[in-house]
Amino acid sequence: MGQRKGTVEKLDLLNTLRGRRVLLTGHTGFKGGWLALWLHQLGAEVHGFALDPNTEPALFEVARVAEVLASDTRADLRDAAAIKACVARVSPELVLHLAAQPLVRESYRDPAGTWASNVQGTVHMLDALRGTACRAAVVITTDKVYANQEWDHPYRESDALGGHDPYSASKAACELVVESFRKSFFTDQGLRLASARAGNVIGGGDWAAERLVPDILKALDAGRPVPLRHPASVRPWQHVLEPLSGYLRLAAGLLEGEAGLDAAWNFGPEVADAQPVIELVRGLGAQASVQSGEHPHEAGRLELDIARARHRLGWRPRWPLNQALAATLAWHQAWRAGQDMQSFSLQQIEQYAPS
Repeated sequence: MGQRKGTVEKLDLLNTLRGRRVLLTGHTGFKGGWLALWLHQLGAEVHGFALDPNTEPALFEVARVAEVLASDTRADLRDAAAIKACVARVSPELVLHLAAQPLVRESYRDPAGTWASNVQGTVHMLDALRGTACRAAVVITTDKVYANQEWDHPYRESDALGGHDPYSASKAACELVVESFRKSFFTDQGLRLASARAGNVIGGGDWAAERLVPDILKALDAGRPVPLRHPASVRPWQHVLEPLSGYLRLAAGLLEGEAGLDAAWNFGPEVADAQPVIELVRGLGAQASVQSGEHPHEAGRLELDIARARHRLGWRPRWPLNQALAATLAWHQAWRAGQDMQSFSLQQIEQYAPS
């Protein structure tokens, strides 16, 4: 029997996910590495599918994520045969699909590759699940899937999809792919499929190029100002553990048969934590300089409405922005001091969500 409507917040994540075979794509990335550690801590059997880490250093290496995996497949989602073979071998009960080309500015340099990875890669992932015994899947997109009107109010899941840059547009297209597969194949198959749209995540172990917090921390380490393109741009900042907790709660609800969860979900911060870029620089104790010249288009304001997740999943943000920044800085300082970063990361997960 499925859970009654409105009881997802009562689900015990430990009991729901313990022993489950989980296929996690993108496990070598920033969010994927944190999620692999958390899933392992919850007792899941975690199988990864991803390319090699694309930064040096990388969270995957620094936190020894490979140690918590039941299997580690290195392949490209654009290779349909590779993902199909992985699904057949793992026979997952749950799929968490995070693998993507995640950077806006990179999407301007390589639009075709971005669309191929983000859209066709998602098609390959979902197609591989047809006819399997998989029970639930969550596809991770982004807060940038909305047709941004520069509104001063948050976007709801029912607002129009769009996207100016290739990254945003490709992720909006992923939402259409998810809806199509859900209606065309998975409803009859009994596979519960949802999508999740997170805010702008920060946290320890992110070394991605051209991303704000990594750039701030590099500037702090070097004792120089951080160059900013758009210091007044407003984003829904949140610690990486915030959306991951939403993904896990959503996945648990899908696995437990809770009605009405196979839909799109926003996981963002409280309204007060949608702040201008310059506030993150100040919050981390850095100085800033403004980059002159022409830059690719970026939205000036973006906020997420999280009422659906709050009311239906019982999910809510736990760490305000100042605490998220403090946790990020503490992780970075621990890494600089040579501490055991797998242990430190697991400690931060425990601090965020005590067992």
